Amino acid sequence: MALNRDFVGRASAPSAPYEVSRVKIREFATAIGDSNPIYHDRGAAQAAGHPDVVAPPTFPIVFSLSGGAILADPELGLNFAMVVHGEQRFEYRRPIHAGDELVSVSTVTDIRSVGRNEFITVRSDVTTVEGELVCTTYNTIVERGGAG
Repeated sequence: MALNRDFVGRASAPSAPYEVSRVKIREFATAIGDSNPIYHDRGAAQAAGHPDVVAPPTFPIVFSLSGGAILADPELGLNFAMVVHGEQRFEYRRPIHAGDELVSVSTVTDIRSVGRNEFITVRSDVTTVEGELVCTTYNTIVERGGAG
């Protein structure tokens, strides 16, 4: 069944603040196999000009998809059993550091059919609790066979 196109433009409420910690950054970097010292060691990060440990570029995926409630809405018609990851990208204004408190708002920006598959794209704007834009994430999710 095709996804409900009325969801294009729908935005989530702001997420609860996510407190970025050195431990979470280190765990994430280890999980993705990145041994860059600025992700693991405060001194190395400071020597490179950062105030604290830096998060790897894909770190926002940990907390940014606050649109989960939108995706889980039965009115959308998304069958999670048929979902695979399509694409993700990140546009940064500045790096994420340990100590940041971040909030995200997710918006469905596109729903389209490609062959028998449905593609849904969600943009998440990640800001500090003070409102500074840190990065924007784009995630495309594919529902296999949903269009056919």
